[in-house]
Amino acid sequence: MSFPLRIERRLRQPRWLSVAVPVVSVVVAFGAMTLLLLATGHSPGHTFGRLFHSAFVGRSSLDATFVAATPLAFTGLCAAVAFRMNLFNIGGEGQLYAGAITGAGTALLLHGAPGPVAIFAMIVAGAAGGAAFALVPGLLRAFLSTNEIIVSLMLNYVAGLVLTYLIFDSRSYWRDTSTPDARVFPQGKTLPNASSWPTAHIGLIVPLGFLVAVVIAVLVHVLYTRTRFGFEVRVIGDSPRAARYAGMRTRRKIIAVMALSGAIAGVGGASQDGDFRHVLDPRGLQQSGYGYSGIVIAALARYNPFAVCVVAFLLGGLQNAGYTLQGADFPSGLVGVMQGLILFCALGGELLVRYRITVDRRSSRRAPAAAEVAP
Repeated sequence: MSFPLRIERRLRQPRWLSVAVPVVSVVVAFGAMTLLLLATGHSPGHTFGRLFHSAFVGRSSLDATFVAATPLAFTGLCAAVAFRMNLFNIGGEGQLYAGAITGAGTALLLHGAPGPVAIFAMIVAGAAGGAAFALVPGLLRAFLSTNEIIVSLMLNYVAGLVLTYLIFDSRSYWRDTSTPDARVFPQGKTLPNASSWPTAHIGLIVPLGFLVAVVIAVLVHVLYTRTRFGFEVRVIGDSPRAARYAGMRTRRKIIAVMALSGAIAGVGGASQDGDFRHVLDPRGLQQSGYGYSGIVIAALARYNPFAVCVVAFLLGGLQNAGYTLQGADFPSGLVGVMQGLILFCALGGELLVRYRITVDRRSSRRAPAAAEVAP
């Protein structure tokens, strides 16, 4: 007996569907959250009011939202750049670590340099570190057809171990050994004041890193929509066989896109050093999970670089509000479930944009007929 429901890929995607599905997904998510809050004895109206107010109302809330959104924008762009070519770079987390290492090392080496020079050097060094780390799965995919998902994912753990080793298990250049307390309790060297990234005061306090992410989004959009490189990347992503038939050099594009993707994540790591932490912080970086959140953001934004920045801002607000809601009467686990419901419903709705569910009426009619014929 054949199953009457089938999932088919949409040959054409109506424009209204790309707007209606995300809206309905958010409504469904809040409906599920309402049931969850009622089941746990919390007032949905009061909770949603606190959630929105803590994320987007008031200058201090918006300032904190921009802070939370900055690393998410970088890792979201990292994933979106690669996914546009059907390269699944899951290593944004490790590439961000690599950029944080090279960015912090450059800031320490340029002690005494003018602020603009130190900041620019940190951005370049962070991009170089992230790109170098992303080239490993890129080269293996291009020349050995190795699965980039597995390689980039495993390299996240390698980068995390290197990050931990530099501060906790060695007396590296990044570790502070200037005082007896620092020798006993490992910590990174504090970066020079000149390497602290400034903030833009435009009614709100916006980190320089977020503005850099917006500039990168503009450059990525131009690269992918206005250049031959971007055209070839789209063709290779849609049909690798047609691209090879047309004489496009797919290996070079794979390496270039992976390097670009890693470079963006690496700049995000340098931003963590210069914007917020001002020290190489292994535990803080590894507990945040920025790279994995970036994959979700890229999927929700449908790999559009401008939409990535918007979604990163919204999820940064949700993350910031989650910290505010936590308390004795509202456990952190409940906050995590609420965040997960929103992401789950949004990703589920994304499937309905790409696929449709059809009912095979012929199979449902044949089943009763077969039952009547059977003795």
